[in-house]
Amino acid sequence: MTPTPATPTRIVETAVGYMAAQQLFAANRIGLFPALAAGPLGAGELAERLGKPGNIVRILGDTLAALGLLSRVDGRYALTPDTAAYLGGEGLDLKPFLIFLETISYPHWLQFAGTADTGKPGELDLDGDRWTTFLGGVMVYNALHAEQLARVFDFGGYENLLDLGGLSAEFALQALRANEGLHATFVYDPRSVEPVTAAVAEFANRTTVVGAPTPDAEPEGRFDLVLVNHVVHRFSAGENRAILRHARAAAAPGARLLLLDFFLDEDAAPRALDALHAGEYLVIDGTVVYPEAEVRDWLSGAGWRQVDRLTLPGSPRVLVAEAV
Repeated sequence: MTPTPATPTRIVETAVGYMAAQQLFAANRIGLFPALAAGPLGAGELAERLGKPGNIVRILGDTLAALGLLSRVDGRYALTPDTAAYLGGEGLDLKPFLIFLETISYPHWLQFAGTADTGKPGELDLDGDRWTTFLGGVMVYNALHAEQLARVFDFGGYENLLDLGGLSAEFALQALRANEGLHATFVYDPRSVEPVTAAVAEFANRTTVVGAPTPDAEPEGRFDLVLVNHVVHRFSAGENRAILRHARAAAAPGARLLLLDFFLDEDAAPRALDALHAGEYLVIDGTVVYPEAEVRDWLSGAGWRQVDRLTLPGSPRVLVAEAV
Protein backbone atom coordinates (compact mmCIF):
# COMPACT_ATOMS: atom_id res chain seq x y z
CA MET A 1 0.00 0.00 0.00
CA THR A 2 1.34 3.39 -1.01
CA PRO A 3 1.52 5.66 2.07
CA THR A 4 -0.53 8.84 1.96
CA PRO A 5 1.81 11.73 1.21
CA ALA A 6 2.40 14.13 4.06
CA THR A 7 0.87 17.58 3.56
CA PRO A 8 0.88 20.77 5.64
CA THR A 9 -2.89 21.26 5.18
CA ARG A 10 -4.09 20.36 8.69
CA ILE A 11 -1.28 22.31 10.32
CA VAL A 12 -1.98 25.44 8.31
CA GLU A 13 -5.76 25.21 8.62
CA THR A 14 -5.50 24.81 12.38
CA ALA A 15 -2.97 27.62 12.73
CA VAL A 16 -5.15 30.09 10.81
CA GLY A 17 -8.32 29.04 12.62
CA TYR A 18 -8.41 32.34 14.48
CA MET A 19 -8.88 34.10 11.13
CA ALA A 20 -12.06 32.11 10.50
CA ALA A 21 -13.31 32.81 14.02
CA GLN A 22 -12.75 36.55 13.70
CA GLN A 23 -14.61 36.70 10.39
CA LEU A 24 -17.51 34.71 11.83
CA PHE A 25 -17.62 37.09 14.81
CA ALA A 26 -17.57 40.13 12.51
CA ALA A 27 -20.35 38.72 10.33
CA ASN A 28 -22.42 38.02 13.41
CA ARG A 29 -21.81 41.49 14.85
CA ILE A 30 -22.80 43.40 11.69
CA GLY A 31 -25.96 41.37 11.16
CA LEU A 32 -24.92 39.51 8.01
CA PHE A 33 -26.94 36.39 8.77
CA PRO A 34 -30.32 38.08 9.47
CA ALA A 35 -29.74 40.19 6.34
CA LEU A 36 -29.82 36.99 4.28
CA ALA A 37 -32.87 35.54 6.03
CA ALA A 38 -35.24 36.75 3.29
CA GLY A 39 -33.19 35.21 0.49
CA PRO A 40 -29.89 35.22 -1.44
CA LEU A 41 -28.02 38.46 -2.15
CA GLY A 42 -24.93 39.37 -4.16
CA ALA A 43 -22.00 41.02 -2.42
CA GLY A 44 -23.02 44.51 -3.58
CA GLU A 45 -26.64 44.07 -2.48
CA LEU A 46 -25.58 42.66 0.85
CA ALA A 47 -23.07 45.47 1.43
CA GLU A 48 -25.76 48.05 0.70
CA ARG A 49 -28.20 46.40 3.06
CA LEU A 50 -25.60 46.25 5.83
CA GLY A 51 -24.10 49.67 5.17
CA LYS A 52 -20.60 48.18 5.04
CA PRO A 53 -17.77 48.38 2.47
CA GLY A 54 -18.26 46.02 -0.45
CA ASN A 55 -14.78 44.51 -0.26
CA ILE A 56 -15.28 43.55 3.40
CA VAL A 57 -18.63 41.95 2.70
CA ARG A 58 -17.16 40.01 -0.22
CA ILE A 59 -14.33 38.70 2.00
CA LEU A 60 -16.76 37.71 4.75
CA GLY A 61 -19.13 36.08 2.30
CA ASP A 62 -16.42 34.07 0.56
CA THR A 63 -14.87 32.95 3.85
CA LEU A 64 -18.19 31.84 5.30
CA ALA A 65 -19.06 30.04 2.06
CA ALA A 66 -15.71 28.25 2.16
CA LEU A 67 -16.43 27.22 5.76
CA GLY A 68 -19.86 25.87 4.85
CA LEU A 69 -21.70 28.58 6.80
CA LEU A 70 -23.12 30.17 3.64
CA SER A 71 -23.72 28.89 0.14
CA ARG A 72 -22.54 30.86 -2.91
CA VAL A 73 -24.30 30.27 -6.21
CA ASP A 74 -23.74 32.56 -9.21
CA GLY A 75 -22.12 35.10 -6.90
CA ARG A 76 -25.12 35.26 -4.56
CA TYR A 77 -24.80 34.30 -0.89
CA ALA A 78 -27.47 32.39 1.00
CA LEU A 79 -27.89 30.90 4.47
CA THR A 80 -27.30 27.20 4.96
CA PRO A 81 -29.78 25.18 7.04
CA ASP A 82 -27.41 25.49 10.03
CA THR A 83 -27.05 29.27 9.91
CA ALA A 84 -30.74 29.74 9.11
CA ALA A 85 -31.63 27.74 12.22
CA TYR A 86 -29.12 29.23 14.66
CA LEU A 87 -28.15 32.68 13.34
CA GLY A 88 -30.83 33.59 10.82
CA GLY A 89 -33.83 33.88 13.08
CA GLU A 90 -35.55 30.52 12.53
CA GLY A 91 -34.79 29.07 15.97
CA LEU A 92 -32.44 29.49 18.93
CA ASP A 93 -30.25 32.54 18.21
CA LEU A 94 -26.60 31.92 19.03
CA LYS A 95 -25.63 35.55 18.48
CA PRO A 96 -25.11 36.24 22.24
CA PHE A 97 -22.84 33.20 22.46
CA LEU A 98 -20.70 34.42 19.55
CA ILE A 99 -20.52 37.90 21.10
CA PHE A 100 -19.30 36.30 24.34
CA LEU A 101 -16.64 34.40 22.40
CA GLU A 102 -15.54 37.52 20.53
CA THR A 103 -15.43 39.98 23.43
CA ILE A 104 -14.72 37.82 26.50
CA SER A 105 -13.30 34.42 25.57
CA TYR A 106 -11.12 35.29 22.56
CA PRO A 107 -9.22 38.17 24.22
CA HIS A 108 -8.80 36.03 27.32
CA TRP A 109 -7.14 33.31 25.24
CA LEU A 110 -4.31 35.76 24.56
CA GLN A 111 -3.20 34.80 28.07
CA PHE A 112 -3.08 31.11 27.20
CA ALA A 113 0.69 31.10 26.72
CA GLY A 114 1.04 31.88 30.41
CA THR A 115 -1.52 29.23 31.30
CA ALA A 116 0.33 26.66 29.18
CA ASP A 117 3.59 27.49 30.98
CA THR A 118 2.21 27.58 34.52
CA GLY A 119 -1.08 25.65 34.50
CA LYS A 120 -2.75 28.67 36.07
CA PRO A 121 -5.72 30.63 34.67
CA GLY A 122 -5.44 34.12 33.25
CA GLU A 123 -6.92 37.22 34.84
CA LEU A 124 -10.60 37.45 33.94
CA ASP A 125 -12.14 40.94 33.76
CA LEU A 126 -15.92 40.89 34.21
CA ASP A 127 -16.41 44.49 35.27
CA GLY A 128 -19.22 46.65 33.94
CA ASP A 129 -21.17 45.27 30.99
CA ARG A 130 -18.76 42.37 30.59
CA TRP A 131 -20.55 40.28 33.22
CA THR A 132 -23.85 40.69 31.32
CA THR A 133 -22.12 39.64 28.10
CA PHE A 134 -20.49 36.68 29.83
CA LEU A 135 -23.72 35.46 31.44
CA GLY A 136 -25.78 36.02 28.29
CA GLY A 137 -23.40 33.97 26.19
CA VAL A 138 -23.12 31.14 28.70
CA MET A 139 -26.89 30.89 29.12
CA VAL A 140 -27.51 30.80 25.37
CA TYR A 141 -24.90 28.06 25.01
CA ASN A 142 -26.66 26.15 27.81
CA ALA A 143 -29.97 26.59 25.99
CA LEU A 144 -28.37 25.00 22.93
CA HIS A 145 -27.21 22.04 25.02
CA ALA A 146 -30.68 21.63 26.50
CA GLU A 147 -32.28 21.75 23.06
CA GLN A 148 -29.90 19.12 21.73
CA LEU A 149 -30.48 16.86 24.74
CA ALA A 150 -34.26 17.07 24.33
CA ARG A 151 -33.87 15.86 20.75
CA VAL A 152 -32.20 12.59 21.73
CA PHE A 153 -33.53 11.77 25.21
CA ASP A 154 -37.15 10.85 25.86
CA PHE A 155 -38.39 12.66 28.97
CA GLY A 156 -41.74 10.88 28.85
CA GLY A 157 -42.75 8.45 31.59
CA TYR A 158 -40.83 10.12 34.42
CA GLU A 159 -42.63 11.61 37.41
CA ASN A 160 -40.08 13.31 39.67
CA LEU A 161 -37.04 15.12 38.31
CA LEU A 162 -34.15 16.44 40.39
CA ASP A 163 -31.98 19.16 38.80
CA LEU A 164 -28.95 19.28 41.07
CA GLY A 165 -26.43 22.12 41.04
CA GLY A 166 -26.88 23.22 37.44
CA LEU A 167 -26.26 26.61 35.87
CA SER A 168 -29.42 26.82 33.75
CA ALA A 169 -33.02 25.76 34.31
CA GLU A 170 -33.46 25.21 30.57
CA PHE A 171 -32.66 21.48 30.74
CA ALA A 172 -35.49 20.80 33.18
CA LEU A 173 -37.76 23.21 31.32
CA GLN A 174 -37.31 21.12 28.18
CA ALA A 175 -38.35 18.07 30.21
CA LEU A 176 -41.37 19.85 31.69
CA ARG A 177 -42.53 20.91 28.24
CA ALA A 178 -42.19 17.37 26.95
CA ASN A 179 -43.90 15.65 29.91
CA GLU A 180 -47.05 17.20 31.38
CA GLY A 181 -47.01 14.77 34.29
CA LEU A 182 -43.52 15.66 35.46
CA HIS A 183 -42.61 17.58 38.63
CA ALA A 184 -39.15 19.16 38.83
CA THR A 185 -37.18 20.03 41.95
CA PHE A 186 -34.26 22.42 41.52
CA VAL A 187 -31.53 22.30 44.16
CA TYR A 188 -29.23 25.15 43.17
CA ASP A 189 -26.75 27.46 44.79
CA PRO A 190 -28.68 29.92 46.99
CA ARG A 191 -27.66 32.81 44.71
CA SER A 192 -29.56 31.15 41.87
CA VAL A 193 -32.88 30.63 43.65
CA GLU A 194 -34.43 33.93 42.58
CA PRO A 195 -33.50 33.78 38.86
CA VAL A 196 -34.42 30.09 38.61
CA THR A 197 -37.78 30.72 40.28
CA ALA A 198 -38.45 33.45 37.73
CA ALA A 199 -37.32 31.24 34.85
CA VAL A 200 -39.75 28.44 35.77
CA ALA A 201 -42.69 30.67 36.68
CA GLU A 202 -44.89 29.22 33.91
CA PHE A 203 -44.56 25.84 35.63
CA ALA A 204 -44.89 27.11 39.20
CA ASN A 205 -47.43 24.37 40.06
CA ARG A 206 -44.98 21.66 38.89
CA THR A 207 -41.71 22.97 40.29
CA THR A 208 -39.93 23.43 43.60
CA VAL A 209 -36.77 25.55 43.96
CA VAL A 210 -34.43 24.97 46.90
CA GLY A 211 -31.22 26.81 47.73
CA ALA A 212 -28.19 24.84 48.96
CA PRO A 213 -24.44 24.84 48.22
CA THR A 214 -24.00 22.16 45.57
CA PRO A 215 -21.23 20.04 47.19
CA ASP A 216 -23.17 19.90 50.48
CA ALA A 217 -26.73 19.60 49.15
CA GLU A 218 -28.58 16.45 50.22
CA PRO A 219 -31.90 16.60 48.38
CA GLU A 220 -34.91 14.93 49.97
CA GLY A 221 -37.19 12.70 47.95
CA ARG A 222 -37.24 9.72 45.65
CA PHE A 223 -36.52 10.95 42.15
CA ASP A 224 -36.73 8.78 39.04
CA LEU A 225 -34.72 11.22 36.89
CA VAL A 226 -31.68 13.22 38.03
CA LEU A 227 -29.96 15.96 36.02
CA VAL A 228 -26.41 17.03 36.89
CA ASN A 229 -25.58 19.52 34.17
CA HIS A 230 -22.33 21.52 33.90
CA VAL A 231 -21.49 20.65 37.49
CA VAL A 232 -18.51 18.30 37.23
CA HIS A 233 -16.01 20.76 35.72
CA ARG A 234 -16.72 23.34 38.43
CA PHE A 235 -15.77 21.21 41.43
CA SER A 236 -12.90 19.13 42.76
CA ALA A 237 -12.77 15.35 42.49
CA GLY A 238 -13.73 14.96 46.14
CA GLU A 239 -16.65 17.36 45.82
CA ASN A 240 -17.88 15.58 42.70
CA ARG A 241 -17.83 12.23 44.48
CA ALA A 242 -19.96 13.73 47.23
CA ILE A 243 -22.38 15.31 44.74
CA LEU A 244 -22.89 11.98 42.97
CA ARG A 245 -23.38 10.17 46.30
CA HIS A 246 -25.99 12.71 47.37
CA ALA A 247 -27.71 12.40 43.99
CA ARG A 248 -27.82 8.61 44.40
CA ALA A 249 -29.22 8.89 47.92
CA ALA A 250 -32.12 10.91 46.54
CA ALA A 251 -32.74 8.56 43.61
CA ALA A 252 -35.23 5.71 43.47
CA PRO A 253 -33.89 2.28 42.47
CA GLY A 254 -33.53 2.16 38.69
CA ALA A 255 -33.61 5.97 38.37
CA ARG A 256 -31.80 7.56 35.46
CA LEU A 257 -28.98 10.06 35.87
CA LEU A 258 -28.01 12.43 33.05
CA LEU A 259 -24.51 13.77 33.73
CA LEU A 260 -23.76 16.46 31.15
CA ASP A 261 -20.36 18.05 30.75
CA PHE A 262 -17.26 18.04 28.58
CA PHE A 263 -14.98 15.04 29.15
CA LEU A 264 -11.54 14.03 27.92
CA ASP A 265 -12.21 10.73 26.14
CA GLU A 266 -10.13 7.68 25.29
CA ASP A 267 -11.60 7.22 21.80
CA ALA A 268 -9.34 6.39 18.87
CA ALA A 269 -10.32 9.72 17.32
CA PRO A 270 -10.70 12.20 20.22
CA ARG A 271 -13.49 14.74 19.87
CA ALA A 272 -11.93 18.18 19.53
CA LEU A 273 -14.76 20.09 21.22
CA ASP A 274 -14.12 18.53 24.63
CA ALA A 275 -10.36 19.06 24.53
CA LEU A 276 -10.79 22.64 23.32
CA HIS A 277 -13.11 23.37 26.24
CA ALA A 278 -10.55 21.89 28.61
CA GLY A 279 -8.29 24.74 27.53
CA GLU A 280 -11.14 27.26 27.68
CA TYR A 281 -12.16 26.38 31.22
CA LEU A 282 -8.58 26.31 32.43
CA VAL A 283 -7.58 29.69 31.01
CA ILE A 284 -10.87 31.36 31.98
CA ASP A 285 -11.10 30.38 35.65
CA GLY A 286 -9.01 27.30 36.34
CA THR A 287 -11.88 24.80 36.29
CA VAL A 288 -11.29 21.27 35.04
CA VAL A 289 -12.51 19.07 32.21
CA TYR A 290 -11.97 15.63 33.73
CA PRO A 291 -11.09 12.38 31.94
CA GLU A 292 -14.25 10.42 31.28
CA ALA A 293 -12.70 7.29 32.78
CA GLU A 294 -12.23 9.12 36.10
CA VAL A 295 -15.83 10.29 36.10
CA ARG A 296 -17.04 6.75 35.40
CA ASP A 297 -15.16 5.62 38.50
CA TRP A 298 -16.93 8.28 40.56
CA LEU A 299 -20.28 7.10 39.23
CA SER A 300 -19.57 3.48 40.10
CA GLY A 301 -18.37 4.39 43.58
CA ALA A 302 -21.52 6.41 44.21
CA GLY A 303 -23.92 3.62 43.23
CA TRP A 304 -24.54 4.46 39.58
CA ARG A 305 -24.01 2.14 36.60
CA GLN A 306 -23.32 3.81 33.25
CA VAL A 307 -25.67 2.54 30.54
CA ASP A 308 -25.09 4.96 27.67
CA ARG A 309 -23.17 7.98 26.40
CA LEU A 310 -24.82 10.65 24.28
CA THR A 311 -22.72 12.98 22.13
CA LEU A 312 -24.68 16.17 21.47
CA PRO A 313 -23.90 18.20 18.31
CA GLY A 314 -21.94 21.34 19.16
CA SER A 315 -22.50 20.55 22.82
CA PRO A 316 -21.14 18.43 25.69
CA ARG A 317 -21.49 14.71 26.12
CA VAL A 318 -24.00 13.10 28.48
CA LEU A 319 -23.15 10.06 30.57
CA VAL A 320 -26.40 8.18 31.20
CA ALA A 321 -26.41 6.06 34.34
CA GLU A 322 -28.83 3.90 36.33
CA ALA A 323 -29.22 3.83 40.10
CA VAL A 324 -28.18 0.39 41.40
